[in-house]
Amino acid sequence: MRAVLRPLGTATGLVLAYYLLPMDQRFEGSTAVSLVLGLAAVAALFTWQIRSILRSSRPRLRAVEALATTVPLFLLIFAATYHVMAQAQPGSFTTPLARTDALYFALTVFSTVGFGDIAPSAEPARIVTMLQMVGDILLVGVAAHVVVGAVQSALARRPADDG
Repeated sequence: MRAVLRPLGTATGLVLAYYLLPMDQRFEGSTAVSLVLGLAAVAALFTWQIRSILRSSRPRLRAVEALATTVPLFLLIFAATYHVMAQAQPGSFTTPLARTDALYFALTVFSTVGFGDIAPSAEPARIVTMLQMVGDILLVGVAAHVVVGAVQSALARRPADDG
């Protein structure tokens, strides 16, 4: 039961933080720097999680926990950026974005569904959206490959460690 509750609790905590943290700053250079620092934090967290998967006695569980933290954090960083952009520069998107709208847009970009109801209409919004698209491809392709490789490596070492 704990194996399910911990990843669920982490993802829930991240979403709660997204809705509770103040995001009333203007989209300026500091916001762009915050986006870059947030993405660097995701990369650092992911690196730490890969190491913990490799050392874990339950690597599959650690992999689920890693993805339950990394993916929501990645998406929430972009949702927060979209929200701040929409508040600071009305017209950045085809419709005003409240927090839920920004999260919805980040999820539709991530899933490549693209309903078309929200689209970036200003160049800075399009640039950030393109950054998310590239990040999505890396997260789904490269990160998933790295996580699976870490789990397989940890499982392959286990019999040697037990014997």
